[in-house]
Amino acid sequence: MDHLVFEVGTALLLVALAALIAGRLNFSIIPFLIIVGMLVGPHAPKIGIIDLKFIESAEIIHFLGRIGVLFLLFYLGLEFSIGKLIKSGKSIAVGGSIYIAINFSLGFLYAWVMGFPLMEILIIAGVITISSSAIVAKVLVDLRRTGNRETELILGIIMFEDIFLAVYLSIISGLVLSGTTSFVGTLLSVLTALGYMLLFFIIARKATPILNKLLNIKSNEVFIIVIFATLFFIAGFSETIHVAEAIGALLLGLVFSETEQGERIEHMVVPFRDFFGAIFFFSFGLTIDPFSLGGAVWMALGAVAITIFGNFVAGMIAGRRAGLSHKASANIGLTIVSRGEFSIIVANLGIAGGLSPVLQPFSALYVLILAILGPLLTRESKSIFKVLNKIFKWQKDKSSVASSS
Repeated sequence: MDHLVFEVGTALLLVALAALIAGRLNFSIIPFLIIVGMLVGPHAPKIGIIDLKFIESAEIIHFLGRIGVLFLLFYLGLEFSIGKLIKSGKSIAVGGSIYIAINFSLGFLYAWVMGFPLMEILIIAGVITISSSAIVAKVLVDLRRTGNRETELILGIIMFEDIFLAVYLSIISGLVLSGTTSFVGTLLSVLTALGYMLLFFIIARKATPILNKLLNIKSNEVFIIVIFATLFFIAGFSETIHVAEAIGALLLGLVFSETEQGERIEHMVVPFRDFFGAIFFFSFGLTIDPFSLGGAVWMALGAVAITIFGNFVAGMIAGRRAGLSHKASANIGLTIVSRGEFSIIVANLGIAGGLSPVLQPFSALYVLILAILGPLLTRESKSIFKVLNKIFKWQKDKSSVASSS
């Protein structure tokens, strides 16, 4: 037990060092946490009493990381309004469909050109299609873009992706693991996910007065216990009906954002979001073995290139269809380019089904690169847009308009 606590403490110390380095360099903390996690883990050496393999504490660190994802998505939900999302329902459905169609098609064609069999093609297409809700949420919060107009569409696309993921995993698991799939089972999973989300929307719109009374708790101690208990219960329940636990946290945040206690909850959640969120990215790095990545370098780099292209094009089309400016539309594609936990889930399904062993190093390297590049592209989205705007002339420069007038 003492050694277990020491292992967890060592992991937290590494997280703190990565955070300090990122802060000194004025850089996103995400890449540093992933790289530090990747450098230690099962393949790392043991130095005296310090065991950097984190074998005994792996499950605890992973669980703390899952808590981090819940807080990241819960906080993101608190920043928004159900009313705005309902008004943007058509834009979200259209934008999500465009995003999935473009990225899935590119992933499918890429794997087909690479000469993979059908099952591997379907797995690779799934890996390439799904963005990381945890990384996207973290970047939006860090860059203070939660108030941006395009962020509503980004949030909607994340939820749309979860519905797609529920359907896709149902189909692929049947094909890969058992050789068959049930249409009724797939349809049921889609309707369950849609009905579950609709239920939260109804609660947010109709039950706000009741929630205001229930959450009118003077004691901060009791208040935070009630909020966190509800968060973990809803997240766990979501998982039991095959809706991602992170989406359950997001939906609960959206509901609480409509109440009178929204700002109070948001203020209390921030420290937990930052602490546990950092552990998530570190634990994600722990799952990547750097010595297994060499054989999939070129394949991963090709997938990264088409993903960046596909995301940017999808973001531009979806944003413009929703009436957003070219700049806001560009921000969409450059924000949701990160890949993470969901891509790994899809890849692991293929590995469990005995498909090509290259899927593991490919998915790990692909996710690592985009987990690092994603926050960078989001941060530099203004500069990237300026360069592209000079080429495509999407919108006139304000200074030139002023001078001409």
